[in-house]
Amino acid sequence: MARRVERQGLQVAAELAAFIDERALPGTGVAPGDFWKGFAALLAEQTPKNRALLETRDRMQAQIDDWHVTHRDRPHDPAIYRTFLEEIGYLLPEGPDFAIETANVDDEIATIPGPQLVVPVTNARYALNAANARWGSLYDALYGTDAMGSAPPPGGYDRGRGARVVARARVFLDETFPVQGLSHADARRYHVQDGQLLVDDQPLMEPGKFAGWRGHPKAPDAVVLRNNHLHVELVFDRTHPVGARDQAGLADVRLEAAISAIMDCEDSVACVDAEDKVQAYGNWLGLMRGDLEDSFEKGGRQMTRRLDADRSFIAPDGSPLTLKGRALMLVRNVGHLMTNPAILDAEGNEVFEGLMDAMVTTLIAMHDLRKGEGLRNSVRGSVYVVKPKMHGPAEVAFADETFSMVERALGLPRHTVKLGIMDEERRTSANLKECIRAAKHRLCFINTGFLDRTGDEIHTSMEAGPFSRKDFIKRKPWIGAYENRNVDIGLECGLSRRAQIGKGMWAAPDRMAAMLEQKIEHPRAGANCAWVPSPTAATLHALHYHRVDVFSVQAALKKGGRRAHLEALLDIPLAAFRKWAPEQIAREVENNAQGILGYVVRWIDHGVGCSKVPDINDVGLMEDRATCRISSQHIANWLHHGVVSHDEVMVIMRRMAEVVDRQNAGDPAYRPMAPGFEGLAFQAACDLVFRGREQPNGYTEPVLHARRLELKERTNA
Repeated sequence: MARRVERQGLQVAAELAAFIDERALPGTGVAPGDFWKGFAALLAEQTPKNRALLETRDRMQAQIDDWHVTHRDRPHDPAIYRTFLEEIGYLLPEGPDFAIETANVDDEIATIPGPQLVVPVTNARYALNAANARWGSLYDALYGTDAMGSAPPPGGYDRGRGARVVARARVFLDETFPVQGLSHADARRYHVQDGQLLVDDQPLMEPGKFAGWRGHPKAPDAVVLRNNHLHVELVFDRTHPVGARDQAGLADVRLEAAISAIMDCEDSVACVDAEDKVQAYGNWLGLMRGDLEDSFEKGGRQMTRRLDADRSFIAPDGSPLTLKGRALMLVRNVGHLMTNPAILDAEGNEVFEGLMDAMVTTLIAMHDLRKGEGLRNSVRGSVYVVKPKMHGPAEVAFADETFSMVERALGLPRHTVKLGIMDEERRTSANLKECIRAAKHRLCFINTGFLDRTGDEIHTSMEAGPFSRKDFIKRKPWIGAYENRNVDIGLECGLSRRAQIGKGMWAAPDRMAAMLEQKIEHPRAGANCAWVPSPTAATLHALHYHRVDVFSVQAALKKGGRRAHLEALLDIPLAAFRKWAPEQIAREVENNAQGILGYVVRWIDHGVGCSKVPDINDVGLMEDRATCRISSQHIANWLHHGVVSHDEVMVIMRRMAEVVDRQNAGDPAYRPMAPGFEGLAFQAACDLVFRGREQPNGYTEPVLHARRLELKERTNA
């Protein structure tokens, strides 16, 4: 049992109380007594409301289940279904048009389209890498990945491949920053004269794209160019191995890449108690203070990673030019569902973790707000919180009210906290305009998340019938309607040049050639940010935002109106053809089971909330709770409708556990699941599948948290 101390009637784990009192509060201007008094008041006011919102979820789900059972043997009638959803309050009327009124928004949110990273804040090295991914080497990204069609050869530097990288980068420069009568590939000299960039004495075709330089104007160390609000730095160094062989001395092309980064307290972490929360909050504190460090060994050398400084140049008019050296950092709080044993209320109940996150992460961000100099996150005095897994406008309004109370308790101006809404639950998708209206004074972000959204789709319509195989679910009409409506409604509500409209993750970090080919569709769809799995992927994805002027796309889309109607969004992706061959059924369940087990074994045994997990074909894919949710709900649906039996699934689960064991055989810390199948990780995976229908909204968190806590208690016993 954790040692606890009393704070305003709350029983707080001693390590969390010490962290807040001794580390988080000093420097904010908030006295400990005021913090705990405000927090206790927040919990007293919002806990009953939080509980009531969850009860509404359960009530609506029960009503939807009953409706589908009653209508199961009849042809699906979309009009009758929609009327039913309106009658139970699942669907709400759309109000009049409006525009969000969010103020004091940083440029990274409003006016700079670009890649976005999501990273577990519990891992200091990953968090620092993400924050520092604002700038990335195009040379390194092309050389070290399959972006040019093949993986880098083993061994030392390959000059032939290096030459291909340089040529590819020069093509990018010609396409984006063309020179009058000259190719960058033929350039021998870059210099600045009378505030203008000259390349072999020739000007850029668009001189306004020259943003600045560093060093001597006749032979600059660096030249900065700007296109579609993004910067590109040409680095010149004739002593560098690459620059020494380049006729212009060009040693690297550095792209402004990860414009923003979400420091995640939710899907990508495994935080189940005070110990875990202190680790997460501690890293967020280091990021907000600007002093987070992480030391590690790489290539036989000890290295220390810190936040990068801002970058200084001279503008064309001779004035100083400072460019941000780090991604703008948002923090993702947990949703409304989970509680955490780190704090108990006056009745001895675990407090809602979302309320704890709201209070503590906002307090910590005050360290950035109070800065007069040094490494700033928000230069506009805002705190950016992403809120996941909200169901409908009432839950968004609850989040808005919660942050208003937090602001009052901490002495912050109202609407200091900006709110990002994850559009990943069907009731939010169906009522998106009203969800945005509920947070119109603080909304800074909406995005789509196919995996969680599909998990909720399956759970919501569990009783309607067996769902299609996962690959076919993606081809159903609802997914296009979901993606298009998110952008269209966001534009209707005035998000363009004021907030981010985002798209989801590229899940295969080793397949950059495919990403370069496919992910350009996100800016083409009008999204001014999209998720990538690594800093390298951010550098490559930045190329898409140079090719696509997102704000021009948004302007054109806004003129066209909505591209999808609610009926398409509510189309349930059930299987049209249900006479699958046994091998088709087995293959689908195997794919789901292997993904679940590969992810869960890391979550339970190692406390790793997100990682690159080999799939059934040994392709490394980024897995988090969203991928686990869709896979477990899919098997649960097929079990419920008799597509596959309990015994058949258990045989597959055990066979896939052996596959996962084999894939992890080289990890000395790995604990095999076979042959006993008695470990907590295997039990957790089975719970997710065989008890999938019972899980609230199909979420994985209750099972994962319970089993992880059980393991930690056994380990510490």
